Amino acid sequence: MASYGADDLFAARRSEVLAVVAPLAERMRPRSLDEVVGLPNLLGPGSAFRVLVESGRPVSMVLWGPPGSGKTTLARLVALHCSAAFETLSATSAGVKQVREILASARGRLEGDGRRTVLFLDEIHRFSKSQQDALLPGVESGTLILIGATTENPFFEINSPLMSRMVLFRTHEIPDEALEVLVGRALSEAGRGLGEDDLEIAGDAREALVTRSGGDARGLLNALEVSAHLAKGRGSGVIEVDDVSEALGRRIVRYDKAGDRHYDVISAFIKSVRGSDPDAALYWLFLMLEGGEDPEFIARRLVILASEDVGLADRWALPVATAAAQALSYVGMPEAAYHLAHATLFLAQAPKSNSITSAMARARSAVREGPSPSVPLHLRSGGYRGAAMIGHGEGYVYPHDHPYSVVPQEYFPPEVNPQVFFRPTHSGFEAEVRRRLIEIDHVLGRDGRQEEQA
Repeated sequence: MASYGADDLFAARRSEVLAVVAPLAERMRPRSLDEVVGLPNLLGPGSAFRVLVESGRPVSMVLWGPPGSGKTTLARLVALHCSAAFETLSATSAGVKQVREILASARGRLEGDGRRTVLFLDEIHRFSKSQQDALLPGVESGTLILIGATTENPFFEINSPLMSRMVLFRTHEIPDEALEVLVGRALSEAGRGLGEDDLEIAGDAREALVTRSGGDARGLLNALEVSAHLAKGRGSGVIEVDDVSEALGRRIVRYDKAGDRHYDVISAFIKSVRGSDPDAALYWLFLMLEGGEDPEFIARRLVILASEDVGLADRWALPVATAAAQALSYVGMPEAAYHLAHATLFLAQAPKSNSITSAMARARSAVREGPSPSVPLHLRSGGYRGAAMIGHGEGYVYPHDHPYSVVPQEYFPPEVNPQVFFRPTHSGFEAEVRRRLIEIDHVLGRDGRQEEQA
């Protein structure tokens, strides 16, 4: 029969107590690699991380990713698979003294019974250079396996000598479908989860909880636990959207990003921008953002609108909308809300024109309904050997050799009568475009645009 010392008994007792009083997120922490959800890049079959962990001979590493993306869980599973002691430090409170103490303990274990030590250093980017340097000997000698967790770019925040001795792995926001799995698991499992409470969660409450958690698994489980207490407190067996709203500390916007309301709200947003009402446009923008709409979807719609509804009336419309989309990709949410609002306000106040849309429709109709065209000889490519022998490029007049870089030559195919597709309006910069095109029409001997716009 196994015998236990006093320390073992006290440790076992502490574990029992913690299993009862620990937050739901801690109780539901995955106990195996297969329980981890939402990180296929790290845990898929044959992935480098999984192979290293399952081999039982892991290396020191940096886990870089947003809060609640599983960094602590992965570190614990590394220690579990190699039967190592698990030590934790937070860079916000630990110093060189604590690092040296852990190094000494790790050395003692290794020399005593050959047991490895995994040191999980949370927020490693907050360690100073001297503190990071104190880790080098242990990492370099293999005395300990260092797993540093950071939300910041490690190439900027971790010393090069230490970084060069560690392998970098990225974690990402947990996708909604994986968060759905966590909700179901937490509600159904007894002991670890909330299964003994026999609770259900309403559909809109589940959607709000998943959407508003922002890919943070720990935040999701914390909010679910509070929501469950609120539901039980009012004697209900169903977690409602108001419980989730209160648990998250903010009102849940009722917005169905997959249904009719999704299309209705984006329509209202576009029509408000097109109608030059910046205030209404901002309202619909933030209704979508607060409701969990995909910001990339909004950015794409703004880029489309810049050409569809503003066009050449303001030459900066498309660059501003495109820059907002790029800023979203570069900065990410929630900060990129500034850029989406910037583009929304710019496009809403800009002069409007649908001349590009109309020109596209006329040109498309001419191509689809007109005769099959041939390219005039003078417009064909003459930049290759033998082109002149077959007449390609013959008779072409180079515009830059003439005043104003415009010459009277025909650019339409011979089977198609010259037509006016693009009819700029009097709005904004298009008024200047219209004036110049009328002058060009005169040189080309073409009529129609001036009369149509009169």
